[in-house]
Amino acid sequence: MARFISRTVVSMATHLTRTPQTAVSYTAEGAVSISYPTLRSSPLSLGASIEEAFGSHPKSLGIVIVRDLPPEYVQFRERLLKLANKFAQLDEPVREKYADPDSRYSFGWSHGKEIMNGKPDLLKGSYYANPVVDKATVSSALQAMYPEYYGANIWPKPDEKGIEGFEEAFKNLGGLVFQIGCELAAACQPFALSHLSDASISLPNLIRNSQTTKARLLHYFPPPPDAPVPAEDEPVDSWCGFHLDHSILTGLCSAMFLQHGPNGTTKVVPSPSPSSGLYIRTRGGDLTKVSIPQDCLAFQTGEALELATGGKLRATPHCVRVGATPDAQTISRETFALFMQPDVDQQLSPTQTFGEFSKKVFDEHYNEASTM
Repeated sequence: MARFISRTVVSMATHLTRTPQTAVSYTAEGAVSISYPTLRSSPLSLGASIEEAFGSHPKSLGIVIVRDLPPEYVQFRERLLKLANKFAQLDEPVREKYADPDSRYSFGWSHGKEIMNGKPDLLKGSYYANPVVDKATVSSALQAMYPEYYGANIWPKPDEKGIEGFEEAFKNLGGLVFQIGCELAAACQPFALSHLSDASISLPNLIRNSQTTKARLLHYFPPPPDAPVPAEDEPVDSWCGFHLDHSILTGLCSAMFLQHGPNGTTKVVPSPSPSSGLYIRTRGGDLTKVSIPQDCLAFQTGEALELATGGKLRATPHCVRVGATPDAQTISRETFALFMQPDVDQQLSPTQTFGEFSKKVFDEHYNEASTM
């Protein structure tokens, strides 16, 4: 393993044409952290950080934290995550108006439709949309073949009580995360190039020119009274089971926790337990909790990148834990993820396109749900 890493560093240095390297920084939990101004002004100086974050050495977490973001990020995040909770509190018939079974619930609202760990996932609700393109400009044949990606966005009515401004808030946050993700992909290109099976592939171009970008606004419901979180031996994946994203890169916002009081009141609260939150398995198999500061973004690798590199850059296994606490049944979790991926006809391996790969993933998670 040490020899492989050494060769990779030499190859990367050649691509960087001796660009001075920024020192690698870490969060308290060991995740690589980079500064956004540096990402914008000197992306090729981040080679050592990219290698450390996304490489194959045993301690690599497959995630990078981007700090020092534009000031509007904090406002965009807070506005949309509060709207996630407000949407989830709407009456079920109202929520279901914005569901789309024809896309296998990949546009609009989805609750209880996805299969996780062999059963319908009732612990979280999701709102899906492409924050970059409202409707894909592809052939009718492709639209019919891939409705999960090439359908049209479904937005709540502008006057839907309680969630006014939902579309604008979704696009503001999603657009900013997408912009930063494209810039990160450009910084990753020299490192990825030494692993990609097709040297003509440009990660930033795959993402920037794609019409399959998909954002997922997530509301994790408080644990129900009839199924409380066990105080002892709580499963590490009690809120969301272990899984891999099937993107190239996934942008992740820091979660917001809301405590629900009487008469529908809510207030932002700290994480309900030190054990609550995102957990990642390192390349070596160790389990690590990773916190994303409120004013930062995280990006992790997905299965499309793993396929495009012949398994050399692996997807990041992760899950979410509730964290047993006396207040758990009054606390929800809100977050936002942006999946950046190529168009369906992009060849990821000699035998598989992104569209063919995605179909298998959707079949695994939605076929059973569609018969409910």
